[in-house]
Amino acid sequence: MSADTAPRDGRVFVDKQSPKAYHSLVETAEAVRATAAEAGLDRRLVELVNLRVSQLNGCAYCLNVHTRAALRAGETTQRLGVLAAWRDTEVFTDRERAALALAEATTHPADAALQSAAYDDARRHLADDEISAVIWVAITINAFNRVSVLSKHPVRAD
Repeated sequence: MSADTAPRDGRVFVDKQSPKAYHSLVETAEAVRATAAEAGLDRRLVELVNLRVSQLNGCAYCLNVHTRAALRAGETTQRLGVLAAWRDTEVFTDRERAALALAEATTHPADAALQSAAYDDARRHLADDEISAVIWVAITINAFNRVSVLSKHPVRAD
């Protein structure tokens, strides 16, 4: 194990240790980004999904990366600040709420009731290609969350 593949606590940076596998995940993310754009998902919505899933998974590294991306895409600090409590606010549209619920259901697939309710709501507010894209975005960020959490990727102060 080289110095650049081992964090201070001895964990392996799996992305560095297995670059071929990680590169495949990056290629998947690029394909998913294109799929989301083709489905007409706004970049801000994609970043909200990335952030909400990263909140649920406790991935500090991905939260840092996607907060910056959301701000670059024009997302507001108010909406980012209340995202963890999105159900208790009026700042998200029905379409965004449906996407966030679907992302949460994708992150917790064993919760059949959550999954069923989320899917029903998604059917009311999203087209089939949008539903598919939201699910793929959530699947992909879940994978990146696991890479970063298990590798303990650091978040450094600016």
